Amino acid sequence: MTMPQLKGFHHIAIICSDYARSKAFYTEILGFAVLAETYRKQRLSYKLDLALPDGSQIELFSFPNPPPRPSKPEALGLRHLAFKVESVADYVEYLTSKDIAVEPIRIDQHSGKAFTFFTDPDALPIEIYQI
Repeated sequence: MTMPQLKGFHHIAIICSDYARSKAFYTEILGFAVLAETYRKQRLSYKLDLALPDGSQIELFSFPNPPPRPSKPEALGLRHLAFKVESVADYVEYLTSKDIAVEPIRIDQHSGKAFTFFTDPDALPIEIYQI
């Protein structure tokens, strides 16, 4: 049997500690559009469906008392999210204008492309990578 092809990522799910703060970060700072917002009373949880213009989506969840992430990028499991940008330097300037701390820009030794990291309100590592 021929292996069926994956077509790309549909969404990434994130659990946050402060729903309002994370909603503002992903919509007002990173520019995600809200597709749907649902309060799930039985779970005391919000589910916020967010999207970028290319169709990339994030499902942002809130739950009462979620456990913290064990450590920064070297924990087992998801290491970081990476977003494509035209200019890493321009995006860093934008993020710092919003008082978001950003690591120094580095150059990928394999591709020669610029990249760097910052974190979301719950310290989830996010990378921006030059396309």
